[in-house]
Amino acid sequence: MKETVLIKLGGSVITDKSGDCAVNINTLEQIAQVISRHPEIQFLLVHGAGSCGHPEAKRHHLDKGLDTNNVSGIFITHRAVVKLNTAVVNALRANGVEAVGIHPLDACTAKNGRLESFTYQPLGMLVNHGIIPVLHGDVVMDSVRGACIVSGDQLVRALPSRIHVDRIGLATDVAGVLKNGSVVPLINRDTVVDLEIGESGNTDVTGGMIGKLMELLSLSDEGTESTIFHLSRLEDFLDGREHGGTVVTGKRV
Repeated sequence: MKETVLIKLGGSVITDKSGDCAVNINTLEQIAQVISRHPEIQFLLVHGAGSCGHPEAKRHHLDKGLDTNNVSGIFITHRAVVKLNTAVVNALRANGVEAVGIHPLDACTAKNGRLESFTYQPLGMLVNHGIIPVLHGDVVMDSVRGACIVSGDQLVRALPSRIHVDRIGLATDVAGVLKNGSVVPLINRDTVVDLEIGESGNTDVTGGMIGKLMELLSLSDEGTESTIFHLSRLEDFLDGREHGGTVVTGKRV
């Protein structure tokens, strides 16, 4: 049976977050080539929005909820993230990888900014047929706020509860979680209090590294480890080699 690996691609590595929806096509090609070299792995992919969604969501104040003045922001923000998702799927398919985009706006609802419902069945069926679902951070309808932004990290937190996953890796633009310029090799609930983690320097309506760690620590409370590493070490991670990143675990040291 194939190993199932959930990979989150950071929005900062597949887009230029300083611009508006500037997709890093060359980076997507490199990622697709790496994935195509691992037919023994069943992938689930999630990617961040980067500059294809965060600026639009901020501009229309969707992080604050929905009112009569920003309804159009749902379409505009969703259109931006779908453009990026399509680029990711196209890169994979151009490299012989069966992949299909799944849009949270169509499959999820939230309550006060947190996922409340998620139609998982199509994902499981795709995985059973060897097809890679590619999900992404998105605007979703919210029973309290009207609408909200659900990050890719929140999706990473939710997926293993419904679909079996053997390993989770988050490919970012940094080597891992840093302290005084050095990678922290392991983080748990005990050690995270010793860290000082800044917000993303670019437009990010989902909390940057802080939000990422909170989702992963919540996942670790249920016994599921995850790893944060630099994108350049993706193949090392997939092959089980040293990747130089940070493991987020529920284990005490």
